[in-house]
Amino acid sequence: MIQEPYLSLQLRTFSQDQPTSWQPVIDLAIAADRAGIGKVVVSDHVAFGTFLDAYADPSIGGVSGGKQPTGPDGHWLEPLTFLSVVAGATKNIRLGTNILLAALRRPTVLAKSLTTLDVLSNGRVDLGVGVGWQKEEYDACGLDFANRGRLLDHTLEVCQTLWTQTSAQYNTNELQFSDIHSMPKPIQKGGVPIWVSGTVNKLSMKRLATFGSGWIPWGPDANDIKSGTQKMRVAISDYGRDPDGIKIIGTLPIIRNEDGIDLEMTMRNVPELVAAGITDFRAYLPVPDGLEAATEYLSEVVQIFNHHL
Repeated sequence: MIQEPYLSLQLRTFSQDQPTSWQPVIDLAIAADRAGIGKVVVSDHVAFGTFLDAYADPSIGGVSGGKQPTGPDGHWLEPLTFLSVVAGATKNIRLGTNILLAALRRPTVLAKSLTTLDVLSNGRVDLGVGVGWQKEEYDACGLDFANRGRLLDHTLEVCQTLWTQTSAQYNTNELQFSDIHSMPKPIQKGGVPIWVSGTVNKLSMKRLATFGSGWIPWGPDANDIKSGTQKMRVAISDYGRDPDGIKIIGTLPIIRNEDGIDLEMTMRNVPELVAAGITDFRAYLPVPDGLEAATEYLSEVVQIFNHHL
């Protein structure tokens, strides 16, 4: 079982052009597992329109100054399918989405897919979710982009209902069912942990308070993680939820010297961020190519990180 705090890596399961092979991405996950990295995460897009500049618009869920890493014809792997491959190739590392556009999936089918991955990985799955920013993606799935927040909440409601009730009952304007049985249940008690992405705003904080095991800060609240965490804790408390139980992702600040990244100095930031509440340290590091080289490098990173906890 991975102990907190831990380091995590984002796997690049997308490419501007068709790669020769996706095996190097899988090998990085295997190396991270062998080295003791706590989690790997993958991102999600199921389709693209051509108005990618919308990613830079915070008013619809983008981030100021942001730019999509590929054009509309970039190659993006489906997250849960990819993580199922990684699950079979690893033993200990947690498997997360950062983020899954969960509202684009039919909720009952998504609940089953996540349960299956959780069972087959022996309880290693984390579900990171957000509403996204791209209208065309919702259009392609026949869904109302303007209603994306409620669509996501509905999806999470159905998932948690099916994960926790043997004879499940659900009744909202979107969906009604009773005496529905869906087995097996996730290995993890209470179902697959849900990590909610967003800035500190009314809707995302209500979602976090209602469903969240962890928070994925976004935009200015990710850039100033200490201030963002303080605001999140106040907002969650206002919804009657104890914020102490909420895990938090924070980007590990990288310190460089004339030779490149100074790992020792970089890790000296860790205790202060742990004190601020960070549990998942997202590390954007120049991991060398090749399974053995990556394992050796990441093992050193983990050793220095653990030394500074």
